Amino acid sequence: MIGMLASVNSVAEALLVLNAQVDIIDLKQPERGALGALEIDLVKQIVTEIAGRCPVSATVGDLPMQPELVFNAVKAMANTGVDYVKIGFFPEGDWLATVEKLAELTPKTALIAVLFADAQPDFAIITALKQAGFAGVMLDTMDKHKGSLTQVMTQTDIGQFVSLAKIQSLLCGLAGSLRLDDIATLMPYQVDYLGFRGALCVQHQRTGQLNQLAIAQIKQAIIQF
Repeated sequence: MIGMLASVNSVAEALLVLNAQVDIIDLKQPERGALGALEIDLVKQIVTEIAGRCPVSATVGDLPMQPELVFNAVKAMANTGVDYVKIGFFPEGDWLATVEKLAELTPKTALIAVLFADAQPDFAIITALKQAGFAGVMLDTMDKHKGSLTQVMTQTDIGQFVSLAKIQSLLCGLAGSLRLDDIATLMPYQVDYLGFRGALCVQHQRTGQLNQLAIAQIKQAIIQF
């Protein structure tokens, strides 16, 4: 069964999507970028409020791929008690050295790598992620003004990504300004989850308030497919 990931930025939003029975509650601050991070204390507060009733993931921010910088951010976020820590693999920087450094954390921390479809990511990194002990990998978009994942990457390339992730037995997710209409296109890939933010908000504005009806519609569409 394909799960629904909902990105939230407050305790109130987290409780709203919990009540809507989403499958993963993802903590990030959309106003700070593609993977903007919430403050550590707020993440701890949300984890306490959710109290194990739903898996929780959190991003570490739009950081350059510098091993020590990313390592320290991931370690701090992991100490909040979240179930998964998501790391954006932004263009440039040293991907392999960062992955090798993060391998120090994978025995105790479930890490999810986020590749950006609109930045022509090198899928060869997926093998290195598995070797380093990462739990999963997902596709997202960096520039939210370019359209959804299905508009910035071909179905062939999305399929290649999913296939490589599955070969390595990694959790696999698809996100990136996904709309209700994208669900029918992406469900056949049989990934572990689809991630949403903008489609769940009033007027599809990812920095706006969540819309309870929109959350229910997305959830229902995934269940019914």
